[in-house]
Amino acid sequence: MRRPRRGSSALRVVWLLHLVVCFAPSLVSSIIVNTPAELHASKGDVVTLSCTFTSTSRPTSKMTVDWSYRPQSGGPPVTFFHFSSRAFPPLDGQFTGRIRWQGVPARGEGSISLINATLSDNGTYTCSVRNPPDVHGSPTSHTVLTVTPKSPSIRFSDVAVLLAFILLPSGIITLFLIGRMLCPKKQRNQSKAYRSPIEVTEGEEYGIQPEEAKAGKKASCCDLYLMDSEDEEGYYDLKRRPPVDEGYAESQF
Repeated sequence: MRRPRRGSSALRVVWLLHLVVCFAPSLVSSIIVNTPAELHASKGDVVTLSCTFTSTSRPTSKMTVDWSYRPQSGGPPVTFFHFSSRAFPPLDGQFTGRIRWQGVPARGEGSISLINATLSDNGTYTCSVRNPPDVHGSPTSHTVLTVTPKSPSIRFSDVAVLLAFILLPSGIITLFLIGRMLCPKKQRNQSKAYRSPIEVTEGEEYGIQPEEAKAGKKASCCDLYLMDSEDEEGYYDLKRRPPVDEGYAESQF
């Protein structure tokens, strides 16, 4: 019987160890972090910095999430938020009081919200997730945030005030013109010759008008409203004059 060579056995062991060393980390370290490549917001908006991750291991109390920021002008990234069993928002710096934790580790979410975005917040934000034993793979991802000035908008109250100042005077003027058109002012007949107050015609001596004139011409609301001041005085004098008996007037002659 042939004895197995020791050299060949040792070679097989070395080969197996090599395979374990090469492929074991890839089987265990498979954490992957995803964030949007770019985000755009206006000044004063609430921006959600989304961060999701997948891991072969279930998230535990050892899982951590870190957010860092690198200004648009350049420089080293600075960590401003940390999560480990609970959130640790920044206590100083430009993000103080403006970061809110939105993550749900059990669902693979490590997102945060940036409140009241400003132009100085432009830059690159990096989300880093560690979930031992998954410590390799792609544990970080970057998002470039661009904040622009907010475009001016017209409020409803401004439009209402503007319309009130324009439409109200225009409506009043329109109603006035329509009233003048429907009720024109009584114009005097310039073609008639001027008569002396002493001259009277038959039937006018005692303020008596023919029945045809009364029936043919009726005073309208426009005539009464637009009556001249001189006509008004004569009209009211006629009203105040006591009635005169026709028989008594004939006996005077």
